[in-house]
Amino acid sequence: MSENQNLLAEQRRTLILDEVRRRGGVRVNELTRQLGVSDMTVRRDLDALARQGVLEKVHGGAVPVVDASTHEPGFEAKSGLELSAKEDIARAAAALAAPGTAIALSGGTTTYALAQHLLDVPDLTVVTNSVRVADVFHTAQRSAGSRPGAATVVLTGGVRTPSDSLVGPVADQAIAALHFDVLFLGVHGISPRAGLSTPNLAEAETNRRLVQSARRVVVVADHTKWGTVGLSSFAALDQVDTLVTDRGLAPEARAEVSEHMRLVVAGEPESGTDN
Repeated sequence: MSENQNLLAEQRRTLILDEVRRRGGVRVNELTRQLGVSDMTVRRDLDALARQGVLEKVHGGAVPVVDASTHEPGFEAKSGLELSAKEDIARAAAALAAPGTAIALSGGTTTYALAQHLLDVPDLTVVTNSVRVADVFHTAQRSAGSRPGAATVVLTGGVRTPSDSLVGPVADQAIAALHFDVLFLGVHGISPRAGLSTPNLAEAETNRRLVQSARRVVVVADHTKWGTVGLSSFAALDQVDTLVTDRGLAPEARAEVSEHMRLVVAGEPESGTDN
């Protein structure tokens, strides 16, 4: 069987991960038929996804990771997933940041992508508990020097998580004393039953403080986060004003989301309601 040159490695791995999560497991020979690639290519893709900690290889195939509700991949592992979707989401979400406002960005790879699109929005005050997000702004300022309209960045203290977020009492106290116009929030999981959730208990409390300090909450999450439930919930869907996601979100999920919040699908005309 010839290699399917129309699918990039990232696209193949996204499809494989979606199939594993949907069916609870897949076999290599099934994936070779579905994707039109060789057995060796599928095995390389499974190896890469296993290294990222998002699935577990078994004899002849792969299954979801065990104890998913408490599993927290590191920043590097997550940064290789859904790259195109994150870039599209970041571009769409950046349009929601008005010049001269105070915004907050939580930790995560999607908010990291968003930060890079916010560099050209003038006169922002940016509060973040993400070391990676803060580095985006600091690196830009060092490269360009002092320039009019550059963002003012406030980095909370705290204890560093595997996803390079700062959490714990120090971060919580700093955030509780602040007020910002819009929070751009990355999430581990989002579902009708559990709302927004994360596998890290301390991060859940810090995210809860972020939500409480924001006038508007914008969740930035690709379609694979829908239906995922972490160990600790920190906000209900009704506490979210807007979800910015990608085209992979299923129709039934879109309908559910639109009952609670404004839905923005990157690259599509806007749908849903503005609560």
